[in-house]
Amino acid sequence: MTSIETLASGPTQGAAARVEIVVPVFNEEHSLETGIHRLRRYLDSTFPFSCLITIADNASTDRTQAVAARLAEEVPGVRSIRLADKGRGRALRATWPSSASPVVAYMDVDLSTDLDALLPLVAPLLSGHSDLSIGTRLAPGAHVVRGAKRECLSRAYNAIVHATLGGQFTDAQCGFKAMRSDAAHALVPLVEDDGWFFDTELLVLAQRSGLRIHEVPVDWVDDPDSRVEIAATVREDLRGIWRLLRTSPADPGVDIGARRCRGADSPAIARVAGVGLASTLAYLAVFIVLRPRFGPYWANALAIGVTALTNAAVHARMSSSPASRQDRLHLQAVALLAAAASLAFTTAALAVVGSVAGWSAGTEIAAVILGTALAAPIRFVTVHRSAMRDLRTSNRHRSGKDDR
Repeated sequence: MTSIETLASGPTQGAAARVEIVVPVFNEEHSLETGIHRLRRYLDSTFPFSCLITIADNASTDRTQAVAARLAEEVPGVRSIRLADKGRGRALRATWPSSASPVVAYMDVDLSTDLDALLPLVAPLLSGHSDLSIGTRLAPGAHVVRGAKRECLSRAYNAIVHATLGGQFTDAQCGFKAMRSDAAHALVPLVEDDGWFFDTELLVLAQRSGLRIHEVPVDWVDDPDSRVEIAATVREDLRGIWRLLRTSPADPGVDIGARRCRGADSPAIARVAGVGLASTLAYLAVFIVLRPRFGPYWANALAIGVTALTNAAVHARMSSSPASRQDRLHLQAVALLAAAASLAFTTAALAVVGSVAGWSAGTEIAAVILGTALAAPIRFVTVHRSAMRDLRTSNRHRSGKDDR
């Protein structure tokens, strides 16, 4: 269990605030004081509900802990906790479920999101209209200032979440979220991820549990000092998606009270979707391995060719009916057509993103993810639909049912 040290200024020890805002930080000694003072001034002068600010120091190695402790002693309505390990998920797991406030929230210390979005974020929760509220940079009405690389990566990631996990939210990873405490008490302990994927997993579990999710378009300006490692984050996010895909949406561990997810995907659809995601992960892994030696274009073509043929073969082996065996060559031809579409989209994405954002490992990975997401509907209509037809035929043969 993560060890926690808590420091709090005197005024925070009275009646619980209506909203507790957690600010996770790691090595932010230079920006922490400015950000917390700005946030506290805004809350005191503009926000209509009482608020407690909790600084959650995620094992910083600079003077962040000392700055946070001083702010907790000097600024009313601010407290500080110290965690022994890194991770945004750890910070929220250590604070949200134990909060005495009816609503909990979190935001990044750089305050990239305009604070005027805070009231629209928490108001539906305080009124009981919604259970979880998220800021979104990708919905109509949002105004975002950031580089092309991050914009492409964000849109590609959310497209993958929608295609694989059935996400009905527009922006999984905006660092601006709030939740009713009763829902957080039940749901947060079920989230396994401790890092950046925590947000996505929380939203997927909330959606599967039938919680009401409210979205607020935000004004958001990218932090030029962001230290997010794009390649490592992409790998962790893809691992998280694969783990959630293997978890049944109707898993009782995801239920909250009497709420249950309805309309879970059938096992056949889950198997086909699992093969599709595994193929995507394999494609990205092959691309990353081959890119330094062959360059982005050849690495992309080779990765698509290898995984497309493997994907078709696996889909064909998923069914043992005579009809599916006869259609095996057809399925492989369809797979090649889908691969050609993927090659076209990813090649175009590489060319566009490379010319706009510059060539680097991060931009190239973002480009192929974007291209893969754009080609996903074509792959679904071709390979996945063909595979589902053969799989249903196989299931009818096994159960002794005739085609009627």
